[in-house]
Amino acid sequence: MKIIIAGAGAVGTHLSKLLSRDHQDCVLIDEDPNRLDDLDSKYDIMTLQGRTTSIKTLKEAGVEHADLFVGVTPDESRNMNACMIAHALGAKKTVARIDNFEYLDAPMRSFFDKMGINSLIFPEVLAAIDITNGLKMSWVRQRLDIHGGALVLLGIKLRESCEILNQPLRNLCGPDDPYHIVAIKRADETLIPGGNDELHINDIAYFMTTCEYIPYIRQIVGKEHYTDVKNVIIMGGGRTAVRVAKTAPDYMNLKIVEQDAQRCEKLNEKLADIDVMVIHGDGRDIGLLQEEGIQNTQAFVALTGNAETNILACLTAKRLGVRKTVAMVENLDYVEMAESLDIGTIINKKTLAASHIYQMMLDADVNNVRSLMLVDSDVAEFTAAKGSKVTKKPVKDLGLPFGVTIGGLVRNEQGILVNGNTQIEAGDAVLVFCHEHNLKKVEKYFKSNALW
Repeated sequence: MKIIIAGAGAVGTHLSKLLSRDHQDCVLIDEDPNRLDDLDSKYDIMTLQGRTTSIKTLKEAGVEHADLFVGVTPDESRNMNACMIAHALGAKKTVARIDNFEYLDAPMRSFFDKMGINSLIFPEVLAAIDITNGLKMSWVRQRLDIHGGALVLLGIKLRESCEILNQPLRNLCGPDDPYHIVAIKRADETLIPGGNDELHINDIAYFMTTCEYIPYIRQIVGKEHYTDVKNVIIMGGGRTAVRVAKTAPDYMNLKIVEQDAQRCEKLNEKLADIDVMVIHGDGRDIGLLQEEGIQNTQAFVALTGNAETNILACLTAKRLGVRKTVAMVENLDYVEMAESLDIGTIINKKTLAASHIYQMMLDADVNNVRSLMLVDSDVAEFTAAKGSKVTKKPVKDLGLPFGVTIGGLVRNEQGILVNGNTQIEAGDAVLVFCHEHNLKKVEKYFKSNALW
């Protein structure tokens, strides 16, 4: 595929890195030559300096042959204009990064499609969804609902209270057991476990299960004593905080701490229709946190634009007794450090946005592509086409690439865990876990015209 990315910021650069692994024909455009320095030598891509809305620049990049055009500069209007121009010049699909929530309304989809913009991404909305899902379950690091919740992926930090430590997984996760473990994060290593592997203390284990067995998972990992989240303090009043406030369950009491007085006024205007308290102050101020009831707070969410500030604030909240902490960490170099400090849930908007865009590259019928930063992996929901390779043999005989695991499927709206003897049928929505981003290698198994 030929892909053109307009904007060499955080999202564009990270997406280029992903595409270079797949050896795609990728061109990265930016006006600022400093943003492009050395990227073509680091990754297997071409770089081009120029305005992203320049017809000359887009033609030079080969837009008329582009399978996908991606507008991810910081400027919403520029992204949308670039997509419309790219579409007019021949690009097959376009996607634009936006920061206006009303554009995501369902009735607007056909309107933008007619304009030549096939998809819109709002990274702050994607981040808010992840944060809200995590807050609903205080004892998990990450939760992904697949196919409307028919299947659930839970990332859980294992402590001393876990009752399934130091036992071979073949004794724990048989064909009839209510969960599978699809990945283990141990220190700086990712394991795609086999039957002889064991779970150790301080591992982060990724459990695939169905909704009815979530209480059972909570019991065996020893998390029943965790208090459900009711009171939440959010540090930083940016767009992500606004989306979290608007999507959080009604039973949660939210307080937003923001240093900028003018931003506090805007927050009060934006959130006037919901019960959220906006506090002018510094979320790292221990006196302020104590005054605002940190001792009775179950979750602390740090969403400033500074990763170091967010990490420090979460450490402070942990020291003050908050069990659930969430940190926005935009610098990927800090992710491992944040995990080693036991920060809790780590959110990165650019990986969320890149996963959404990456989904558009795949030819198979695929939904809900999500990136799991800590284990350098993707999770995707593929629909098996009639006559596809994946429907011809039991799972154990498919010859899936190394690092690829089928964790479950949804058939007739019912979640089913998969084992080696499972026979996938046409129309099944299949949850695929891919270590080191192998989705392009997997999609051929689900396409009706795949060679088998």
